[in-house]
Amino acid sequence: MPYIIGTDEAGYGPNLGPLVIAATVWEVPEGVAAEDLYTRLKRTIARKPDRAGRRVAVADSKRLYQSGGGLGLLEHGVLSALSLLGCRPTTWCGMWDALDGDSAAARQSVPWYGEYDAAVPVDLPVETLGSGDLADGLASSGVRLAAIRCRAVFPQEFNDAVDRLGSKGEALSRWTLSLAASLAATCAGPVSIVCDKHGGRNRYGGLLADHFSDWLADEPALARPGGMSRDLFGEPLIAPCIESRECSLYRFGPDGRTVEIGFRARAESCLPAALASMTAKYLRELAMRAFNDYWCRRIPGLCPTAGYPGDARRFYDAVAPHLAELSIPAAAVWRLK
Repeated sequence: MPYIIGTDEAGYGPNLGPLVIAATVWEVPEGVAAEDLYTRLKRTIARKPDRAGRRVAVADSKRLYQSGGGLGLLEHGVLSALSLLGCRPTTWCGMWDALDGDSAAARQSVPWYGEYDAAVPVDLPVETLGSGDLADGLASSGVRLAAIRCRAVFPQEFNDAVDRLGSKGEALSRWTLSLAASLAATCAGPVSIVCDKHGGRNRYGGLLADHFSDWLADEPALARPGGMSRDLFGEPLIAPCIESRECSLYRFGPDGRTVEIGFRARAESCLPAALASMTAKYLRELAMRAFNDYWCRRIPGLCPTAGYPGDARRFYDAVAPHLAELSIPAAAVWRLK
């Protein structure tokens, strides 16, 4: 059966806290596109909160959460989805291990994560959680949620990558494609990937060739040493179907294992990317709860921050004098771009 992967991020703009990239993987019947899933699953999934409470809201995280508001809607969607995978984390650490276990070492390296744990869900009553109707709805539609995975990038790694690559847009594209490629490698059939546009970029062919080289091994073109982005005549190995401000679309790979990847404006209008948006935002908000808890307990009168420009400077100016005594470099806290 074919697969659909949706990706999105949270925390691209802030100066404090991690950038979190998330991806969801769906197994779908032949001929079903990412745009079709809301209609196909309309009995169990809604684009906005369902007052009757019978359907799970899955939408762009910006529609379900505002800074300072409750996490309940995000938690309902993310935890319901995780339960479809047999995963029911009940703590902050358990949630991180479920979604991004590879980040454990990075989290342990700073005290606000290494010393923190709390119960989850935060704002959603545990008794309201249940995936029975959702599981039945997906099964009756021939759709299966196969995986949810995150990639958290903490400030030190973020700063190092931006310095090395020259822009945070380039870094975001590379982290996103690395995550998407690793998940696509687990899929047994053709894969369609939906990504949001990354900044002002319209051309992704070279990046795709670098991250999806396994799919190009059988292509009848000569790869240049050290990379797979050009053939013998200097042409891209992954030629675009379209490259525009609204959408950049590419198809490549051998028969039976083809990849179609589209970078779209407002990709969150597709369900797989919307659930990725919610997951990324939820995990970032959990990170900010730990960050704020640590510093607000140590600095009397300090108000929490969401980490975005303007307010982030106020918060950083308050914590900066304490970094030296903790042997924590400024670059591990403050993101330069």
